[in-house]
Amino acid sequence: MKLDFIALDKLSVSRTNMRYAKKAPDVSDILPTVRSRGVLQTLLVRPNGAPDAFEIVAGSRRFHAAQIVAEERGEAEPLPCAILDNGDDAAAIEASLIENMARLDADEVTRWATFTRLVREGRTIDEIGTTFGLPDLTIKRVLALGNLLPRIRSLYAAEKIDRGTVRHLTLASKSQQKAWLALLDDPDARAPVGHQLKAWLFGGTSIAVSRALFDVEAYPHAIVTDLFGEERYFADSEAFWSAQNAEIETRRAVYCDAGWRDVVIVPPSEQFASWDYEKAGKRKGGRIYVDVRSTGEVVFHEGYISRKDAARIAKGEGAAVAPKPARSEMTSTLQTYVDLHRHAAVRAALTDTPGVALRLMVAHAITGSPLWAVRPEPQLARNDAVTESVENARGEADFDARRRPVLGLLGFSPEEPHVVGGYGDPSGPAGLFLRLLDLPDTAVLDVVAIVMGESLAAGSAAVEAVGLHLGVRMEHYWQADAALLDLIRDRDVLLGMVAEVAGPMVADANAGEKGKTLRRIIADHLGGVDGRAKREHWVPRWMTFPPSAYTARGGVGTVAAHAKVIAALDALEPGPVAPEDEASGAEPDNDEQPQAVAA
Repeated sequence: MKLDFIALDKLSVSRTNMRYAKKAPDVSDILPTVRSRGVLQTLLVRPNGAPDAFEIVAGSRRFHAAQIVAEERGEAEPLPCAILDNGDDAAAIEASLIENMARLDADEVTRWATFTRLVREGRTIDEIGTTFGLPDLTIKRVLALGNLLPRIRSLYAAEKIDRGTVRHLTLASKSQQKAWLALLDDPDARAPVGHQLKAWLFGGTSIAVSRALFDVEAYPHAIVTDLFGEERYFADSEAFWSAQNAEIETRRAVYCDAGWRDVVIVPPSEQFASWDYEKAGKRKGGRIYVDVRSTGEVVFHEGYISRKDAARIAKGEGAAVAPKPARSEMTSTLQTYVDLHRHAAVRAALTDTPGVALRLMVAHAITGSPLWAVRPEPQLARNDAVTESVENARGEADFDARRRPVLGLLGFSPEEPHVVGGYGDPSGPAGLFLRLLDLPDTAVLDVVAIVMGESLAAGSAAVEAVGLHLGVRMEHYWQADAALLDLIRDRDVLLGMVAEVAGPMVADANAGEKGKTLRRIIADHLGGVDGRAKREHWVPRWMTFPPSAYTARGGVGTVAAHAKVIAALDALEPGPVAPEDEASGAEPDNDEQPQAVAA
């Protein structure tokens, strides 16, 4: 048996189906659910002989309900199907599917909780699909609900928002989801739903990555994924069109070099009506028509001429044929020669002007280029409490307070969530580089600090090295909250923490208590409630610089990162003495030595 999604028009009801009849069955009881959530339970089908066509053995009512919804919306979603092989025992398979579905709540939000728990326990998507008799794509779509804020999941579970709206909300960032909820709560506003929501998220146009002519891997700007499906979209339509139009011009030049008389760009506001044209070779005046569509799709129609021009040519009136364009001043090879020599000269000159090089590097780090792809740290967490804790942390607030002036300095909108990737000038890094040239060194270094902070990978050894070097004191940026304590399940760790905040005697007295009691003791001492002595400025060992563990069992990421930094320090050898130091015999400044990092 194979599990797959099958288009609605490829399905028909088998004569062996108990619901087969000329009259469609009554589906009024399941139609509301199919409208809001789609078909959730797998249909049982088998090939019916025609290419890619299948007949339904079980699931006729779901099929008819899906047809009604497709007619109402003008579009049809494929249905989840279990495809029987020739040797399958249909009765046994159907019984197995019914048994599996009986163990699984039909509510997708409850499914999400179940599937998420299984994933955390180490189960793969394939294993979950086998257990519940569901296609992998169905599992992925349900797991995609984890990208939503808890309130949106609750609204979906209560059937207050439909499946199409939820699908598009999985494309939204947390800030966009909050903005959408604000519109939903505003009695004077109207929150966009369905396809209107996608337009709202993408500023009017959603362009799939599959439409790109250019190399997507080298594209420096943001791409978002439809977590309910398998399509990806460009987050910034202007940046997409800048790259797409550049590639169109490149291909246009290739056609001209190949001898085509004319290459006509048909903009999205117009249409290439193929019925008004006919095929024609180069010698007969054939043109290349580049049909550019608002969806981002570009179609190249090679060798066409209008029927009116074709009729004139047939009558010997050759004036209608477009004249051959003037030959380009430079061949592509000559252009490459010039480009490479200019490149060599500019980079040689850069070595004498480090201040200019710094500004150019910053411009590339922010805007990206075909050779640069810098992304901000996403700061993602599967746990909503963790996300909320980080968003409300003093460290995050301080960084954002320093970022806002930098956004203004660069001419960005103050609402931009990041400096990295926030510049939409079609000139790319060149425009931002020119702006940076007008800024003093101190301002450029402020920009560098924000760019580096945004693109510093969380949990990396680089974070550890910088924190050690700067002597970061976590108590200045963080204080314990419920989110931390709720995540700790290890009793040995909890006892170690009790000893830190309440003292060894309290820890020994409560050595036999459950984790819940130990967490309450820690919380009471941190808050100074119920007569407990308040413990100020406490930071868990894992979070300090340098970090340490509570047990010898290992598995502490910060400790592992610290070990990498220490290994790197041990591997450092004394560098060559600078000429002026060698001549003067001056001792190096101790504050600049690697030992300061380990302190």
